[in-house]
Amino acid sequence: MYDMIIRAGRQGNGELIDIAIQDGKIAALSALPATAEAKQTLTLAGRVHVSAGWIDGHTHCYPASPIYQDEPDKIGVESGVTTVIDAGSTGADDVDAFQRLAADCKTRVHALLNISRIGLLRQNELANPADIDPALAQAAIRRHPNFIVGIKARMSGSVVGENGLQPLRIAKQIQRDNGDLPLMVHVGNTPPDLDEIVALLGDGDLLTHCFNGKPNRILTPAGELRVAVREALQRGLRLDIGHGSASFSFEVAEHAIRQGILPHTISSDIYCKNRIKGPVYSLAHVMSKFLVIGMTLEQVLSCVTHQAADALRLTGKGRLEVGADADLTLFELASGPTLFMDTETQSRSGDLQLLPLAALVGGDLVLTHYGKSHHVFCV
Repeated sequence: MYDMIIRAGRQGNGELIDIAIQDGKIAALSALPATAEAKQTLTLAGRVHVSAGWIDGHTHCYPASPIYQDEPDKIGVESGVTTVIDAGSTGADDVDAFQRLAADCKTRVHALLNISRIGLLRQNELANPADIDPALAQAAIRRHPNFIVGIKARMSGSVVGENGLQPLRIAKQIQRDNGDLPLMVHVGNTPPDLDEIVALLGDGDLLTHCFNGKPNRILTPAGELRVAVREALQRGLRLDIGHGSASFSFEVAEHAIRQGILPHTISSDIYCKNRIKGPVYSLAHVMSKFLVIGMTLEQVLSCVTHQAADALRLTGKGRLEVGADADLTLFELASGPTLFMDTETQSRSGDLQLLPLAALVGGDLVLTHYGKSHHVFCV
């Protein structure tokens, strides 16, 4: 007898699938015999979609952060997201406290360690060279090898001050000294210029805020992909959305997607303010924007499942396959007119919206607020 069977869930490609769960893992897939038994059965009857658990690779969910903070489970399982990655809220000085808090969450929580020891204690955390200590960063990474899954460097003028590219050079050294961990690099206002930043990036690196509408964007004024970005992509650079409150332009995204420049990962850059007041609201809401501007449901789901798991080296996540962790997201693809906003005061109207109903983490079911109020599957 299985712990749980999910029957007739609809996948992103429209096909139906049965999923059996045992001991927190996916135990069987495809059409299960009618005689298969479980302690709990979810009957989706093709009305509810199921995918590997959604991964939000850029959030800010350390509750004690003085600038950007939230609660992991609010942006996690309560929003249909099974894994959240905090992108640099903490550095070597406070990551221990964050790890202790994260251990008590229902959501799987990981961190990208800020290369500044102080984390986001202030907006210019990379302006003082004394705050960038590779030895302290390495010690933190060794203390928390399963919690810290990468490092983060915010490379915009307001953050680095007079230090230019030097923090990024140090970040690359920290990366090399610690098993080539994934490095996420924030791009904002100059200096430094984006061409200078991406010249230092390659395989295993993520450029977040990739579709921002600032002058330091990936597209030239003529709307073409910058040569330096194209060359970095050829070296293995990945593009991450990191929507946030000031870093997503419909116009840039549409121009890029029309040229076949798709994001590798879709992330929210969510924290309490842009979750409550918008324009982020949730990872599902951000994902829905990409349905409006030309990506398919399968492409969007890939950006928060297996592509996100690969980018952040999360083993056992992001795929519906036997032996993988039983991390799943159940959702509706709802029809109805919806107005979506970017961070440049532009809007787009859409007819489809992703509405998460539940998250399963290691087979444990958590209903979202929407899932509790809409009885769309039988337990």
